[in-house]
Amino acid sequence: MRLFAELGYHAATNALIADAAELTRGAMLYHFATREDLVEAAIAHIEEARARLFEQAAKAGSSAIDATEQAIDAYWALLQETPFLAFAELEAAARTDPMLRQRLAAAQAAFDHAQVGGFGALAQAGADPRFQTSRDLGRFLLEGMARGAFTYDERARRERLLAVVKRAVRMLNRKGDVQDLWTD
Repeated sequence: MRLFAELGYHAATNALIADAAELTRGAMLYHFATREDLVEAAIAHIEEARARLFEQAAKAGSSAIDATEQAIDAYWALLQETPFLAFAELEAAARTDPMLRQRLAAAQAAFDHAQVGGFGALAQAGADPRFQTSRDLGRFLLEGMARGAFTYDERARRERLLAVVKRAVRMLNRKGDVQDLWTD
């Protein structure tokens, strides 16, 4: 997981993974005869770690601050964690790798469905299409921000975008108005 997050999918060769796991090449081949077997096991491991972190974040929600803000801050923090970074790397590599895309599909679907309960509970959002859209807007904007590169004024731009995402999600959850989207 760490190697995918730090080096990338293609640079994390089987030999490097064996070294990091302190296995001989033969021992690794015994457990994972093919790259596909290794990738499948890695995806399962990464997805378990993501699900565990997501569940912990959902349970740690606080009523002390706005639930939408809490959910967005929690998910933003999760996107900086190794399991989420590794999964994002796999998703990027899957765009041009049919084997990886096929093996990743079930994990992507499972996480997408978990968002409904976990993020919805965290943000105290309802179940209708409007609230699903607010969850999707928040999730996909945050994931895009996490993958993007701010080339200048990173902190200020990131903070402004996070504030707008929070206001947009709050607005879609009927807790704000369109005038609240940009406050300056």
